[in-house]
Amino acid sequence: MASKYKVQSSDIYLDNSDVPKNKLNIEDSTQIHELEKELLTEAYQVFYDELNEDTIFDETYFMELHRRTFEALYDWAGVYREHNMAKGESRFCQGMYVNSESKKIFTQLKKDNYLKDCENIPKEEFAKKLAYYKCEINALHPFYELNGRITRLFFDMIVLFNGYKYIDYSAVTVKEYIDAAIECVQFADATSMETIILNGLNK
Repeated sequence: MASKYKVQSSDIYLDNSDVPKNKLNIEDSTQIHELEKELLTEAYQVFYDELNEDTIFDETYFMELHRRTFEALYDWAGVYREHNMAKGESRFCQGMYVNSESKKIFTQLKKDNYLKDCENIPKEEFAKKLAYYKCEINALHPFYELNGRITRLFFDMIVLFNGYKYIDYSAVTVKEYIDAAIECVQFADATSMETIILNGLNK
């Protein structure tokens, strides 16, 4: 099976495979993805336990989520990509601009106090902010792999900080979520993602 992403001038995948080269020399696609799920489940517990009033949801924290979750498996865990990447018709931020664009996003997030004071604002307003930043990071797509899952983890920690449960995506089909993500990247439209997040926000 060919890799799901088109990565320009990069050799992170095994030949003719969607399996990234890894520290455990795993070649089976099912096995590698199951291990990724296990590592992510463990990460949720770790970062849940570490969450406190001093937690800052900045760029360093975001990169650490990726690094600490997947460093046992991948050398590039927590490292921003340098190559161009596309998925289907969606072209993500060019590799050479990932770092600078990330700085812009997290500078704006800092001005929003990293969304740390949203517990008492209307849920609709909170969902709008979450969707905006989620779409910005989705379009950035800073890592070679596992962007979506780490982005979800990042925003789940933010909503947890604000007294909500993890965002519930169970009522959303895979196609609906992917379509919303595509709208973010191709049309800079966060409307569908905002609806998904709003419906999934519960105290």
